[in-house]
Amino acid sequence: MAEEIIEVPITGTVISVEVKVGDKVEEGDVLLYIESMKMENPVMAPVAGTVTEIRVSEQQVVETGGILAVIEY
Repeated sequence: MAEEIIEVPITGTVISVEVKVGDKVEEGDVLLYIESMKMENPVMAPVAGTVTEIRVSEQQVVETGGILAVIEY
């Protein structure tokens, strides 16, 4: 199986995590929301698979390029 690493697309604060480790997701499903400049930005699954890691938590400040989660497919 392969892994897809989901990186932080925009610097901001994680305001909600919509999935947990072990969840099966489809391409386009919302994984979490990042607030940046008073806007909620969804981070969506780029592939269908199983969430194997979540490396952030709610209220955590994240910077572009950091790792949010890993999906195995």
